Amino acid sequence: MPELPAVSRRLLLGGALATGAAAAGAGAVYAAPAAGAAGAEAPLPVHTPPRRRGQRSMIDVPFEVHETVRVGLIGLGNRGSGMAEGWAAVPGCRVTAVCDIRAGRATSVANRLAALGKPRPAEYGGSVDAYAQMVKRDDIDLVYIATPWEFHHRQGKAALEAGKHAIVELPVATELDELWDLVDTSERTRRHLMLSENCSYGRNELAMLKMAHDGLFGDVTNGHGGYLHDLRELLFSDTYYTDSWRRLWHTRSTASFYPMHGLAPIAAAMDINRGDRMTVLRATATEPKGLADYRERFIDRSHPSWKETYVNGDLVTCLIDTAMGRVVRAEHDVSSPRPYSRINSLAGSRGIFEDYAGTSATGGRIYVEPDHSGHSWRDFDSYRKEFDHWLWRKIGDDAANNGGHGGMDYVLQWRTVQLMRAGLVPDIDVYDSAAWCAPVPLSVKSLAAGGRPVAYPDFTRGSWVNLRMGLDSRESAMPPVA
Repeated sequence: MPELPAVSRRLLLGGALATGAAAAGAGAVYAAPAAGAAGAEAPLPVHTPPRRRGQRSMIDVPFEVHETVRVGLIGLGNRGSGMAEGWAAVPGCRVTAVCDIRAGRATSVANRLAALGKPRPAEYGGSVDAYAQMVKRDDIDLVYIATPWEFHHRQGKAALEAGKHAIVELPVATELDELWDLVDTSERTRRHLMLSENCSYGRNELAMLKMAHDGLFGDVTNGHGGYLHDLRELLFSDTYYTDSWRRLWHTRSTASFYPMHGLAPIAAAMDINRGDRMTVLRATATEPKGLADYRERFIDRSHPSWKETYVNGDLVTCLIDTAMGRVVRAEHDVSSPRPYSRINSLAGSRGIFEDYAGTSATGGRIYVEPDHSGHSWRDFDSYRKEFDHWLWRKIGDDAANNGGHGGMDYVLQWRTVQLMRAGLVPDIDVYDSAAWCAPVPLSVKSLAAGGRPVAYPDFTRGSWVNLRMGLDSRESAMPPVA
């Protein structure tokens, strides 16, 4: 049975507005500013393909019930191999096949799982299309994809067309036509494709979501998120990113490659695709200085990177408007010396939360009325305890023991398996996945036009006006393992 949404303050506060939007029809809430309007510049248009005959939305479509979720893994580099044990540790989940173009990696992961007492998965590898053979297996329900970005679209689509659900690392695709293709393929095959957005399951992020939906910030007006991570040493490593794939993206395009870790939690708190939607994006970029400077100081002249020219700006900022008048600032910077941050800030008419800024154990700080006054930040600790998401209350200890990134990897894996075993609606669907990844191609288009605004596609094709549950899920149990 699909999950029944709890009656939350969000529904009470937002229901009338969303119902009015639905009655008016998609597009009635937001109108792009006319060219020549004072202070406004008409957004560059983007194409929205019509839904094909016989194709139906995947919104609120539950998974079929699986007694055991059988997972096939594609891509066994640092990320994929690191996630393998987490999948195998989730109750009712079994890794049945593993695949990497380097066959030795598949053998290594299979050996490691067998050494842990898990059933040994089948191995695929040694060729660029080995994954296409693996996804045809009858003993796979879910395909997890952790390959370089350029392969995500074709591998995700292959999984869907083979009748499997897919969970894909960031981004699910890098081009607008690829994002639309994944939406259409999901609708046509009736299989779910989800962004493997572990940060959406972060403890602070989920507490922030609950606080927003309970009205603690009043009317939410703006948010700030992104991915600020000094990757210079890893980008120039000869072993960390296979064939230097991630560094090479900085030679190809000026784009916000990877803002989703911070953007997705802000979008969820704002009910994007669930009563609001992103409508316009405009991007700016600094000069590309960081990688060349690092190379000059630390990389030997014999290294192949000296043949490369870096074109992507160090800091790429996307300013995104929503239909309900909110503003999101999403940033990406992996080329500058700085401490790690996903920013994770949300503000409204009654207060603000900022992550990666406080001195408390949570790393967050908060200021909300009427609790606070005097223009002084307060620690987030007591608020996170009060608004702790049920997933962290239920499996927080298991997450700490079985998953990376502070446990949120395992929370993502456990929840995905639970949804599939219980036959529930996914927290993150193909429309969320496409919307959260759209800043990659949209920033390219905006930057190429000198920062001009670009219209944001509506991947739901009008269904965004309807409030529905997502990451703010109702508590439910993992079905018992037979």
